[in-house]
Amino acid sequence: MNIQIEVALLILSILFFLSILAGKASSRYGVPALLLFLGVGILFGSDGLGIQFENIQVANAIGTVALCIILFSGGLDTKISEIRPILPQGIILATSGVLLTALVTGVVIWWVLGMTMASAGISLLTSLLLASTMASTDSASVFSILRAKNLHLKNNLRPMLELESGSNDPMAYILVITLIDLIKLSNAPNYWVVGGTLILQLGIGALLGFALGKLAVRIINRIKIGNDSLYPILIFTFCIFIFSLTYFSKGNGFLAVYIGGLVIGNSKFVHKRSSLGFFDGLAWMSQLIMFLTLGLLVNPHELIPIIIPGLIISFLMIFVTRPFTVFLSLLPFRKMPFKDKTFVSWVGLRGAVPIIFAIYPLVENVPHARLIFNIVFLCTLVSLVVQGTSLPLVARWLNLAEEPTQMNKVRNFDVDFSTDIKSVTTEIEITPKILENGNQLMHLSLPDNTLVVMVNRDNNYFVPTGQTILEEKDKILIITDNHEALMETYKNLGVENA
Repeated sequence: MNIQIEVALLILSILFFLSILAGKASSRYGVPALLLFLGVGILFGSDGLGIQFENIQVANAIGTVALCIILFSGGLDTKISEIRPILPQGIILATSGVLLTALVTGVVIWWVLGMTMASAGISLLTSLLLASTMASTDSASVFSILRAKNLHLKNNLRPMLELESGSNDPMAYILVITLIDLIKLSNAPNYWVVGGTLILQLGIGALLGFALGKLAVRIINRIKIGNDSLYPILIFTFCIFIFSLTYFSKGNGFLAVYIGGLVIGNSKFVHKRSSLGFFDGLAWMSQLIMFLTLGLLVNPHELIPIIIPGLIISFLMIFVTRPFTVFLSLLPFRKMPFKDKTFVSWVGLRGAVPIIFAIYPLVENVPHARLIFNIVFLCTLVSLVVQGTSLPLVARWLNLAEEPTQMNKVRNFDVDFSTDIKSVTTEIEITPKILENGNQLMHLSLPDNTLVVMVNRDNNYFVPTGQTILEEKDKILIITDNHEALMETYKNLGVENA
């Protein structure tokens, strides 16, 4: 038994290492890291190097926990001040937009499968279930691609897309669970009861997410923990608690953890910066584990028979059903430019969430469950390749991409400032050009309210004064009020490629 555990840990460490290398390659070559994580899982799976993994229940559990962490982390990183102007659009896309996508895509899938796989006998209800698994924009894909590519968008598009993707999974989840129940029922359901249950789950999820998020902040600020490193673990505990308590309260746990993260992330609490950093890493690890697991779960040879219908469905979703439902949902917002709606239509990314939702029919032994899983998996691959790799290109083509304000990252100073301090920090290496007007700190042309707070010389740190003599290769830590002052600092000092 010990040998099996050791072998499993060895394989897991190799998978993690290869996936991290894949993540590094993604930023260099423009390929979504999630696609490469998935590729590593497929490579080591049953049709690759032969790792047999067919435990649907374990995959479902891993996916559920990972999705909780990803949604919670997304809420922590989302600023309410940014999403407030686009709150109505985001809510409509996350609710009625998902419902419309499921209905329209379900009819399209029923037609496509009837034309290409008539012998399978896929019903309209099964087609709607298949569409519902892919009806939401995947939060893991959107968060990771937008942030990894440092894509800055005009007109508040980025917070709108993050709000939509972070809050639309609950609607898709409810549709999937409801349709599974309908398929398994022998008699016709009461659709009023189904609709009421859906609204009740969303209401309970939103209410508990908000209330428990507020409670978490109060406890975090009042509790006195001797070991500061336990504060991020405490927040992680609240993440799991919010999800599980909401589940047992008959609410939607996924919506609850997102709103809980939103409430906590926009509140003041001790050790906030370290906790946010902890969850950023935890969210990436969750994505990595989730995509590896899903890659191991799929059998690529089973995708061959459904390549043609799968590709047709994929491209119809990308170019027809997603744009149709987005434009229809955003019809009340007449002032929203056409190109903005076009870009929102393009960011209908599929990812891990549809595959996780496609596991539910397998767990429940729904007819054609494996076919649903394989089509969803293929559609996810196509979406990540076509849409995931082209997001920056489409944004530039529509003239919606902004040049980000570049700044040197702080690498040589192990210091951190609270997010409540409205300031910008950067580090600069002293060059001969910077010392042209004199080698004392007072000779540097710095804007008002811009300070040099520390010097790193050969890994020795000290706080400077105006008369401190600076040397070539010194690293100085600068703190200033805002990005405009920072850009002026770079310009005055002649710093290039900041």
